[in-house]
Amino acid sequence: MMFAKILIANRGEIAARVIRTCKKLGIQTAAVYSEADADSLHVQLADEAYLIGKPRVSESYLNIEKIIEVAKMAKAEAIHPGYGLLSENPEFVRRCEEEGIVFVGPKADVIAKMGSKIAARKTMEEAGVPIVPGISFPLKDVDEAARTAEHIGYPVMLKASAGGGGIGMQIVRDEDELRKAFVGNQKRAASFFGDGAMYLEKYIANPRHIEIQLLADRHGNCIYLWERECSIQRRHQKVVEEAPSPFLDEKTRRKIGETAVKAAKHIGYTNAGTMEFLVDEQKNFYFLEMNTRLQVEHPVTEEITGIDLVEEQLHIAAGKPLRYKQEDIRRDGHAVEVRIYAEDPKTFLPSPGKITVFGLPQGEYVRNETAVQSGMTVTPFYDPMIAKLITKGNNRQEAIKRMLAALENYQIEGIKTNIAMLKEVLSHPAFQAGETTTNFIEKHLQTTTIQ
Repeated sequence: MMFAKILIANRGEIAARVIRTCKKLGIQTAAVYSEADADSLHVQLADEAYLIGKPRVSESYLNIEKIIEVAKMAKAEAIHPGYGLLSENPEFVRRCEEEGIVFVGPKADVIAKMGSKIAARKTMEEAGVPIVPGISFPLKDVDEAARTAEHIGYPVMLKASAGGGGIGMQIVRDEDELRKAFVGNQKRAASFFGDGAMYLEKYIANPRHIEIQLLADRHGNCIYLWERECSIQRRHQKVVEEAPSPFLDEKTRRKIGETAVKAAKHIGYTNAGTMEFLVDEQKNFYFLEMNTRLQVEHPVTEEITGIDLVEEQLHIAAGKPLRYKQEDIRRDGHAVEVRIYAEDPKTFLPSPGKITVFGLPQGEYVRNETAVQSGMTVTPFYDPMIAKLITKGNNRQEAIKRMLAALENYQIEGIKTNIAMLKEVLSHPAFQAGETTTNFIEKHLQTTTIQ
């Protein structure tokens, strides 16, 4: 039996995205919202909507007990967490289990294990998955960090064990730089994630950031839905994503996919998830981290496979076996996604304000994901991403051409955005030639303030 009603413990475009699939499946939806999101599109689209607190996420979208209370009040059988917020919080999953509410995602112990990058490294090593040379234990202090870095060999990547989004992460090229970076990044990680544990990995020059989309059911079945390349990043945060990767050959593509499946089975993973890898210039790949949830960039996978990932998440959460075998997964054409942020184009700091005009590009090969409308205010309380734009083509060149045309037709007034930067990336000869390493923006873009 499929669920009769689910609660979506998230906001904005991902909440609207989940609601869309639920409507297709005939599932009733309950939304939650903060005082700042009262006019959000996801509130309007849901069958029911519940105010859960003040604008700050700590007083609303991260309030586990309030969300559980609302789910029980709404008689929701399941909770879809979207991404970010509580999506990778094992305590939230445990509370759902205690209340008899299905969490649309993996078990709490799996989330906890993969949520710590140090624990994840150890687990992947046990599974025989290649990992970036480095350490799999938390550093005690800056002196131990200096000794370890000397042993690994500079440059190294200083990383926070918890969290993501590039927070607590920094390339360091010598001991002086390491000592300056260590304490600041440790404090930042502790502030954001409640965990200041740091570790070190060897820095791999000019890598690609390539991730494998997985689906795994409760019956022991696991498949991969090809890869996404997410190498175009700013401050370790993804800006442009595409599928498939322009870099991988078929042999490497299948090898990395099969490795991701092996890793997922090793940890007993269920539902949708993503194994992320760094791939070097010789196509050697190394485990980076696992995201135990749906990804922001999941639409590009949907576009080339024809599979609704949210629909599959719900089927798996309902206890049903996978509806696809590995040989069923097709790869049709090419898709590109860009993230549109409310940002100052000079400083790339968030640029909240009222959107006076909002007009989306349209077309057969254009897909929009957003929850904002003309007249709405972008607040300073949440991530400044306001929309995603996806285009598809028969090949990469066609998908890029359609994306550039769509960006030209994007209408946003009243706030500043990163659209000019996106056009600069997509039209750059290096990007069009597939030279999409993680240092692309620093290396190729003229706008020095984004570095």
